[in-house]
Amino acid sequence: MELGRLEYLQALVTEFQVTDSTEAKEQVLANLANFAYDPSNYEYLRQLQVLDLFLDMLTEDNETLVEFAMGGLCNLCLDKTNKEYILEANGVEPIINCLSSSNEETVVSAVTTLMFLTTPRSRAQTTALPVVECMLRFSLSANTRLSNLASIFLQDYCSPPQVEEARSLSRHTAVGIPLPKD
Repeated sequence: MELGRLEYLQALVTEFQVTDSTEAKEQVLANLANFAYDPSNYEYLRQLQVLDLFLDMLTEDNETLVEFAMGGLCNLCLDKTNKEYILEANGVEPIINCLSSSNEETVVSAVTTLMFLTTPRSRAQTTALPVVECMLRFSLSANTRLSNLASIFLQDYCSPPQVEEARSLSRHTAVGIPLPKD
């Protein structure tokens, strides 16, 4: 008997919850992140509380779990309902924390997710001064994907005074978020 979409996604979530294998958890989370790419799965993923699962995984020590969770959130947050859920669940802060990851994919997904989550109501949080300072650093990266994405963030989501204030503060400090490894 073939499983329906909801039942299959439920089986994945259950497998993630019951397995003790790190490798199995990584594989299941990667699958869930891939399913999050398809809008026809959004309602099922909300019903199965996969957004909460992804948000919870952002604070894990396992970089692979964080990468897949961040990718899943990035895939889900273009949807208005999912965006609101993430914002209401205080998801911006753990996403901002992912900007300091040494994993390039995690950082790229975090920057993109912050762009997608920026609304008039969330802008103060998604473009807070530490985020703008971080984007300035990323815009200078030798990594073209990261530098281009950060430059777009600065141009399209930040005001010129915000960028100038961050530039001014950056001149006075040597401390910053490390760039991800290539």
